[in-house]
Amino acid sequence: MIYLAIGFPPAAKSCAYRMRETANQFINQGWDVTVVTIAQESWERDSGVDLTLLEQVDPRIKIVELPLVREDLETDIRLYSEERALNPNGWVTRLRRRQMEPFPEPNFGDWREDLEKAVLRVHGEHPADLLLASCVPYVNLAAAWKLWEEAKVPYAVDFRDGWSIDVIDGVEAFARDSAEGVWEQRILDNALSLWVVNDPIAEHYRTRYPDFADRVHVVRNGYDADSSPGKAHRANPEAGLAFGYLGTVNFTVPHLETVLNAWRAAREKEPLLANATFEVRGHIGNGSGREANRHAEVLKQAEVDGVRFGGPAAKAEVASIYARWDAMVLILIGGRYVTSGKVYEYMATGLPIVSAHVVEHDASNVLRGHPLWTGAVGIDEEGLTESFIKAAHMAVETSDEVHAEAMAHADQFTREALMTSAVKQLIDDCTALGEQNTDTADAPLAENQIVAGGPSL
Repeated sequence: MIYLAIGFPPAAKSCAYRMRETANQFINQGWDVTVVTIAQESWERDSGVDLTLLEQVDPRIKIVELPLVREDLETDIRLYSEERALNPNGWVTRLRRRQMEPFPEPNFGDWREDLEKAVLRVHGEHPADLLLASCVPYVNLAAAWKLWEEAKVPYAVDFRDGWSIDVIDGVEAFARDSAEGVWEQRILDNALSLWVVNDPIAEHYRTRYPDFADRVHVVRNGYDADSSPGKAHRANPEAGLAFGYLGTVNFTVPHLETVLNAWRAAREKEPLLANATFEVRGHIGNGSGREANRHAEVLKQAEVDGVRFGGPAAKAEVASIYARWDAMVLILIGGRYVTSGKVYEYMATGLPIVSAHVVEHDASNVLRGHPLWTGAVGIDEEGLTESFIKAAHMAVETSDEVHAEAMAHADQFTREALMTSAVKQLIDDCTALGEQNTDTADAPLAENQIVAGGPSL
């Protein structure tokens, strides 16, 4: 299998966990896997790298790194052209226009030719039976299509959050007759399968492409079992309760300010929180804006309220970080089309969870039934203040049995179990397609029958 997985370890991206487990499960099913991604140096100028992510990548996986980079993230001004130095905004505008010419995607569209050449080269060296394209970037779809056109290699797509749906605002991202719409239709017409992370996104695609509906599959992100502390937790209020957020800081500044205002109010109102701390861990921004933006300033100003920003966390540190916290704060963007991978990991800690997201969020569906969830009150300062207070009491008063029940609620969402099932289904679909093609090739041609260039799926 050729796996187009830009964001594969050691990229410090949330998608890296899903990609790693996907590749590992294909190996476990007896397949050879070649991952096509971009060089580590490219991630160093973007979101960074986490070398601990490589520790659980199966050594039998072959990784092909392409020297592709985002030009706009270059921070060495000595490498700037005169045009960029004198008119940076104009330079970016022209760059985006140029990138959209080969493929309708800003930042990545001009990677098309290199990706197409890469998959053709890999296939030429070791013929593939299947290609799986993980998006973003969506330009991966062009490479999948190229291999289909040239060699009729079946392909599947992992959209994760979808392309034609704006998961943040919950609206159509582009029209059916747009350049993006034409590409999406073309790809899905011949795709073996489409993976998305939740039911609302799946429903969008089943409604948009009814003839394709039975090939749309929900493959949730889940969590890695080794990221959970794996034991019941005892809080020590005298030492100060510890609340924590671990994840990418991709929400708006007003959203963050609302959470921090609620935290301040809760500390003033509830004695259990008087000496409590709130630690924020994760990536803030990328490129030159990494940890040098308004979010970082707001967190710095909140230090007087016991708020601490601890920077990104390596994958190997996650379980130990969770083990020292008494409650979790789940801050999420979007609504019913967004789940977030972190919700599963948060549940597996067995700790109280404060939800700082809109009420109609897919994370609410996942959390429903979790015994230590404070509930969804929206991005509302008063409601969140009460949620922080409720979580503090949960942290102190909950029995070991209820903590164990909370951890058990997450058992159904281990990434290994979810991806094992998804990969097996995709392999079965690929095998069935091969048998179908064999039967078609062996069958005698009827008069005037035309043999198409590939299977009609």
